[in-house]
Amino acid sequence: MIATLLLLLSILQGGTADARPHVVVRASTPLQAVTLAPELLAAGPAQQAIAPSGTVTYYVFLPLTARPEPSGCEQIPGVQYASLSVTPQTLDAAEHPDLNLALRGYELTAAYCGLVDYGGTGDARAPQLYTLFADGRVPVFPAVYQVYDWDWGRDCRGVLLTNPPVTLAGMGVPPGEVLRLPDSGYDIGSDYEALVLYATEGRITLSYTREDSVVKGYTVHVENVCVEPSLLALYETLDDAGRVQLPALRGGQPFGRALGTEIRVAIRDAGTFMDPRSRKDWWQGK
Repeated sequence: MIATLLLLLSILQGGTADARPHVVVRASTPLQAVTLAPELLAAGPAQQAIAPSGTVTYYVFLPLTARPEPSGCEQIPGVQYASLSVTPQTLDAAEHPDLNLALRGYELTAAYCGLVDYGGTGDARAPQLYTLFADGRVPVFPAVYQVYDWDWGRDCRGVLLTNPPVTLAGMGVPPGEVLRLPDSGYDIGSDYEALVLYATEGRITLSYTREDSVVKGYTVHVENVCVEPSLLALYETLDDAGRVQLPALRGGQPFGRALGTEIRVAIRDAGTFMDPRSRKDWWQGK
């Protein structure tokens, strides 16, 4: 039986025969074989460490450049991105709770997981969330959530938003599915429909205006997305340069791939979080 098994990923610093990244396998009692964790095996060629008896240490070497990439982060072939000029307003987007949804956070709620019907008429030019997907489907909603409000007076997270009852919708996706800018009837210049106000490796915030802000027009937040690497690089470059320009997207243009089996989508109108399940607003004709 294995009494103690410790897997450590490290880099040898000298006094060894090989200074490559390696996994150190230590066993305090005899064992037949040690199988490396899947994420280490995925990083590159590795070996099984065999410990015939006693306490041993074996080095299992990986390539020097090995670094597992999150599932779904492959580049999207053939995409190119441009930018539009804006009037910079945001000093630090990563620390702005209107741009970085992670600062607000959200919680599961027990509301209905599917489209809902509200009274009134919808905006014919509003972003249509089914166009996130190439097949224009209404996805399964595995879960729904409530986003936290922001207490601007104290500059901290407030209470959960309960009106509407859902402010973030989980949407079922196959891992790695290409996601596209929801199409709308808006043109913010040169046939572009939206700006990237914020992007990281796992989320993106999109605004359907030329404002570096969510206070006007529609804003869409998408969580659990691997932003296309070249788009993320462009955003980071423009952000570092003072946000005089920001990346711009056309309707239906790919912006990333799904991470895992659920993306999470919020939509806002003039800063107010809306119900992403509303058929008349974001799923017209579905």
